[in-house]
Amino acid sequence: MTLTELSQCHAHALAATGRLRLPLRSRVWKGQSGEFAGAGVGSSMDFQDHRTYVPGDDPRHINWQAYARTGTYTMKLYREEVRPVVDVVLDASESMFFDPVKAKRTAELFYFAVESAMRSGAATSVHFVRGDAVRPVPSDIVSMHRWLDDVRAMPAADPAIAPDLSRIQFRQNAIRVFVSDLLFSGDPTPALRLLAARHGAPILLVPFLKSESSPDWAGNYEFVEAERGSRHQHRIEASTLRHYKEAYVNHFALWKSAATRHQSAFARVSCEESLEASLFAEALPSRALEVAN
Repeated sequence: MTLTELSQCHAHALAATGRLRLPLRSRVWKGQSGEFAGAGVGSSMDFQDHRTYVPGDDPRHINWQAYARTGTYTMKLYREEVRPVVDVVLDASESMFFDPVKAKRTAELFYFAVESAMRSGAATSVHFVRGDAVRPVPSDIVSMHRWLDDVRAMPAADPAIAPDLSRIQFRQNAIRVFVSDLLFSGDPTPALRLLAARHGAPILLVPFLKSESSPDWAGNYEFVEAERGSRHQHRIEASTLRHYKEAYVNHFALWKSAATRHQSAFARVSCEESLEASLFAEALPSRALEVAN
């Protein structure tokens, strides 16, 4: 992808953040000062409750009208405002970028996750993962559109293995956005446990192509293994194609079931429609995203 194409993907993502965003208001946050409702009390303008004054309380929050009526000091309590925490992880596997249409959707989803978090004032961290290789990236340089070269150059002992999320230091109580096509074998449970650990809220944004989910192969083909670049000759009969489609459906049914068990939002996002149309069709109903105010 060229810098021009990445810039276009960024523009599409920015436009989508005007209508949709990460579900930040659906969680109770704890931590730094910000604009979202927290679990405690603070100094915002959102009134919450009263309580009896105790020495050391901020006198600015004494309810003087109540004191005039009762002669007793009481405190006005306001909802604490805090800063959300978002960890964004991009699966840097070659399968995410081998097709130009899928590469663009991958970039759009990645830009969307980062920009949505940063626009909401969230403390945002970004990581790339490819097999056993992990690279942290400053979130504020994503919009410079130089990140893809770093992704493609990441070394991995075996790029075909499942992304090793255990190498990422996820933060407490964070929304964790994992942008991945999930086209790797194995039980999804370990990955989802890591994403949900330490009170995390996992969100899976999964780009897919119709040519992957419902191919029309027939006859002799040379297949290229995306991660290793190896080539294999195969003859595709009707029974072979049927077996592939069944395995594909079962693979994502397994991921969806595991995501439900781990209270993870799961949205498969089509690459063929516009970004906004795909997000409204899949990510909004699954509560992976919410409507922006």
